Amino acid sequence: MLDPDSLHAWFEDRLVGYLWRNSAGAIGFRYEPAWIESGGFPISCSLPLAPDDVSGADNNAHRFFANLLPEGGVREQLVRDLKIPNTDFDLLRAIGGECAGALSILPVERSPADDRDYRPLQEKELTQLITRRGRIQVALPEKRRPRLSLAGAQNKCPVLLRRGKYYLPEGEAPTSHILKFEVPDYRHVPAYETFSTILAKRIGLPVVDIELKFIGKRFFSQTERYDRLWDENGKVRRLHQEDFCQALGYGHERKYEEDDGPAFSQCLALLREVSSDPAIDTQHLLRWQIFNVLAGNSDGHAKNLSLLYLENGDIRLTPFYDLVCTRAIARIDRRIAFAVGGQRDPGIITFKHWDSLAAECDIGSRFLRRLLEATAASLLERLDETKKLFESQFGEYPPLQRIEKVIRNQCGRVI
Repeated sequence: MLDPDSLHAWFEDRLVGYLWRNSAGAIGFRYEPAWIESGGFPISCSLPLAPDDVSGADNNAHRFFANLLPEGGVREQLVRDLKIPNTDFDLLRAIGGECAGALSILPVERSPADDRDYRPLQEKELTQLITRRGRIQVALPEKRRPRLSLAGAQNKCPVLLRRGKYYLPEGEAPTSHILKFEVPDYRHVPAYETFSTILAKRIGLPVVDIELKFIGKRFFSQTERYDRLWDENGKVRRLHQEDFCQALGYGHERKYEEDDGPAFSQCLALLREVSSDPAIDTQHLLRWQIFNVLAGNSDGHAKNLSLLYLENGDIRLTPFYDLVCTRAIARIDRRIAFAVGGQRDPGIITFKHWDSLAAECDIGSRFLRRLLEATAASLLERLDETKKLFESQFGEYPPLQRIEKVIRNQCGRVI
């Protein structure tokens, strides 16, 4: 008899542990003893290896697994399409086979498939996928239906990209890239994210590999997954990762500092504690926060930061992703997600606020000021050439002028 209140967590073909829900809907988790005995890794900083229920009094397990799921309107659409109850557990059962990181969440009667099936996407089908903004085709037989879950509120779809051709996974087959789509009122987001990410790379920040694509008049971005790699047999393998909300034990509804989420100093402290190279990773994190202020990314919250668990046992800060100059988009709050010295309005942040942030993070104020000034100078130096590079690859895009204005204003205040 199938158990509607139990799920299994797998890493490749190894059983990691068991999920269950109680009568109130809360999710619990326990590691499989063989996973612990064979040297398996803890799936989260907030869920240490232990033989008993590791949910904790505050139920970190529920928050960890719920953080794998889509949010907002994307989640509501999924629930309607799949005709399932709008609960974290039911969504995990339906779409938890291919998530961010290495875990596959499967019903107890299923185990990871040995054969990984993919369906090639012809141009017409790709156009339909873009028009649907990645919505799952629920009319497909259950075995062929992708079981895909990506956190966040943006429309996106994981795919396999091989030799320039797109493939849609069937079941819980792993993917290699993420496609993000235009949405009403925010149609420039794919282009803005691509430009902002390229600019961040040009000034030395570690970022995801991203390209801007289009079919007809519709743009979409294509991002290579940093939590996937190709093995010697030409198959995609999963690497484990967790975002900072998961690592710090926060629910997705608290990803913003103003919603009682993590402060920037907490994120820096986490890296100092768990990173295998804290000196490098903490400096990258500081420059990421500076970039967000200067380049107008107001949505740099805790779920846009992650830890990557490498095969050699190292834990590192992931490349940065979801970099968008949101200040170039009307109707989006201009205040930054992480405060600088208690101030969230980037238009009035001064050196005094940066000094306060340095004190909160236990770093030298002169060191942080040098990073700030160097980043501002580098942005101004690279801005024009990055725009030329972008438009040589993707064509002229006049709305980029809005990003230029934001960056010149912000960097001018520092210089």
